[in-house]
Amino acid sequence: MAIRKALVWTLMAGAAAYAQGRRGVPPPGEPGFRILGAQPGRPRPVVKGAPYSADVSAEVTQNLGDGNKIHQVSSEHVYRDNEGRTRRETTLAALGVAAQIVFIDDPVAGASYALDLTARTATKLPFRPPPPAGGPRLMQERRATNEFNTKIESLGRQMISGIPADGTRTTRTIPAGQIGNLLPIQIVSERWYSPDLQTVVLEKRSDPRSGETIFQLTNIVRSEPSAALFAPPPDFQTVQPAPRMRRGPGQRPEISSAR
Repeated sequence: MAIRKALVWTLMAGAAAYAQGRRGVPPPGEPGFRILGAQPGRPRPVVKGAPYSADVSAEVTQNLGDGNKIHQVSSEHVYRDNEGRTRRETTLAALGVAAQIVFIDDPVAGASYALDLTARTATKLPFRPPPPAGGPRLMQERRATNEFNTKIESLGRQMISGIPADGTRTTRTIPAGQIGNLLPIQIVSERWYSPDLQTVVLEKRSDPRSGETIFQLTNIVRSEPSAALFAPPPDFQTVQPAPRMRRGPGQRPEISSAR
């Protein structure tokens, strides 16, 4: 039980770090866990007046040099209400331990929760809104645009999973020799954004270095979810955030409570 609890804390901490924009999730094919990050379904800046629920799938395919192939599929279920509250239901797994976790962001109450459905516990943290659109990610995209040859084209409007969405295809070309590559490398991203839901409903990315990735919203229901989904169940035990390790130069690790 203690081992499982420690692993669950690790999974939840890693998921929270990823959601806050810090890297730490293993790439496809490596041991560890995978959650949906800055893809369809991830909570974005608070959106009011556009409630929905949907399934979110992530499909990653890598073709290895020896002819082998790695194919991984993960999924979540997401909800958003009229006030901009969000709920994400997912299963995190590592080292043979699977944990059913729910992440709730409540900007109205100013609180976020991580619910462990197996242990029936709720970890409460202050609500931290996602970074603004002009944050580090935009800076990275601009840097990539400046460094590589970039072509952006409109794909018009199509129905994606029953929702009108505007499509954009971005093609970045890394010139031969830029990163030690013998030939040019093309990275193609296709993004379909729903103005009604104010979220991405489909995103495809093809990169010869890492393979093909598809993130998509399906089974979209445009109605107000139950209010009970955005708060811990009454019988859940509230627990403190996981302790974290702090270590200074030449010092042994010390445990200190996360703030």
